[in-house]
Amino acid sequence: MAQHKFVNTPPEVSPMPMKPEMTEIWEPEVKIVTAAKISGNAPSDAMILFDGKNLDQWVSKKDTNKPAAWKIVPGDYMEVVPGSGDIQTKMVFGDCQLHLEWSTPDEVVDGGQARGNSGVFFQNRYELQILDSYNNRTYRNGQAGSIYKDHAPLVNAVKSPLEWNVYDVIYTAPRFKADGRIDAPARITVFLNGVLIQNNATINGLTLYTGLHNYPSSHGDDVISLQDHGTKNQFRNIWIRKL
Repeated sequence: MAQHKFVNTPPEVSPMPMKPEMTEIWEPEVKIVTAAKISGNAPSDAMILFDGKNLDQWVSKKDTNKPAAWKIVPGDYMEVVPGSGDIQTKMVFGDCQLHLEWSTPDEVVDGGQARGNSGVFFQNRYELQILDSYNNRTYRNGQAGSIYKDHAPLVNAVKSPLEWNVYDVIYTAPRFKADGRIDAPARITVFLNGVLIQNNATINGLTLYTGLHNYPSSHGDDVISLQDHGTKNQFRNIWIRKL
């Protein structure tokens, strides 16, 4: 009977006129974060992963009991030592904001995928490609800024090998159901040198060189890794914020 008495049209006169303060939310107060004075530097709540001083936040991926074996130019950058293997963070991450600056070898000796190749792996599985894509044609979903073999970048905004490139990334980790099946795939937004190149793109699964990407099993937070692909790529000013 109550349903029959339900009125689905608004009254001509509101029983309680709206006031501005009715839509104001005061608590909890928004946390204060101090932005860097220089654009690109870390805000106050960021974790510094590399600032040119040491590799204390990194270990060898081949043997996590060993320190990262890449070269450091003190106060400036780290450089891949070809053949030493990938490196990974000591800490694990899920949703995050990552800032990373990278450069490819100054001397151009190869082409395609052999030219300044590396990558950033989120949760040790999903690769954001690093490559010298300056006047260097390769398959579109394998060039710099691609989610490797998944999504090509919207545009190619790579600078020359004599310049530094900047990635600013917003990464949302995948969510899984209780039975291990994928519930919500990972998503990623990437700016390269201030240009949007991945716009909340869906990551279709584990990065694979051969075969279709997929989510074979559930997982939680995991490390961020940087790839040794046999070229002397350089990295500097790496910081991260957990979201």
